[in-house]
Amino acid sequence: MSWFLTFAGFAALIVLHELGHFLAAKAVGMRVERFALFFPPLLLRHRRPGSETEYAVGAIPLGGYVRITGMNPNEEIPEEVEHRAYYRQAVWKRIFVISAGPAMNVLIAFAILWGLFLIEGKGEPTTRVSDQQMIEPARGVLRPGDTVVSIDGRRGGPEELREATRAHRCPGRQVDGCRAATPAVVVVRRAGRLHTFRLTPRYDARAQGARIGFGFDVNSRPVGPVEAASLSVSGMWRVTKATVSALARIFDPEQRKQISGVVGTSDALNRSFDYDTVQALNVLAIISLSLAIVNLFPFLPLDGGHIFWALAEKVRGRRIPFSVMERAGVVGFLLVMMLFFIGLTNDIDRLRGEGFGVR
Repeated sequence: MSWFLTFAGFAALIVLHELGHFLAAKAVGMRVERFALFFPPLLLRHRRPGSETEYAVGAIPLGGYVRITGMNPNEEIPEEVEHRAYYRQAVWKRIFVISAGPAMNVLIAFAILWGLFLIEGKGEPTTRVSDQQMIEPARGVLRPGDTVVSIDGRRGGPEELREATRAHRCPGRQVDGCRAATPAVVVVRRAGRLHTFRLTPRYDARAQGARIGFGFDVNSRPVGPVEAASLSVSGMWRVTKATVSALARIFDPEQRKQISGVVGTSDALNRSFDYDTVQALNVLAIISLSLAIVNLFPFLPLDGGHIFWALAEKVRGRRIPFSVMERAGVVGFLLVMMLFFIGLTNDIDRLRGEGFGVR
């Protein structure tokens, strides 16, 4: 059931992204030939009587597309619809249509987070040990409901306690799963009594620091619509900065390990549905926002590439030769494939190891 929900979640993101392009193209009078979920070969296709748009479902579930007449300036276009072709439109109309897809993903992410904040409230951090996803070395030693008093003598909130844990380092190179050279002294309050444990942290490549293997519980407080909107925007901005930062440092080996491909995001979302619906919706919102961010990178065939060349045409004052855009598209395609390959390689490595964990 969780895999079905994962597939449905991805399909919804694709459909709504393409719906953004579709509605914007219709709004500015462009001629839309096809609205397709997934890539060819086409399995299903339907055209309503008198409609110019064909609706289709493809066999390869890796995306979707909207085919607008005249996306290739060199294609043969019937004279009666030539005025509605993509490259015959004003620059602002093209940018509006291309931006509508990522904008829809941003709107989806905001709507999900806003709804979750209204329903679930805002989580206030505590120093209680959570009952969720406890792993080694904490598993079997700490108990849900324990209150962490100090780590290595350092007291404070969850962030201060995490910093104390991150101070531990593995001997030599820091690799995922390596054991720290020294144990952490963890003092907890359990049933009114203090207990002291010596636990050896392990390096977590995704967290970029040592972990003891437990999470902190949170208390929720209700929020209103305005605060929910503010919290949603703040959370989206944090994800945006983290995504851009990771992609900007793609040549750093440790940063490359953080990139996930289709397999990784699917598995993470699937595990989230297995674990908790709220967590799954959070992950779906992050995926939707990340899709928008990556799609806006300024190279073809991504949406950002089309926006970049439309702006370049506006600045230049005349049409950019399509041959130039084709050559740039080859470079962009290679960059996209490089990202896909890195993500897929990381996913395979994780599947060979401990799999994916949503933390």
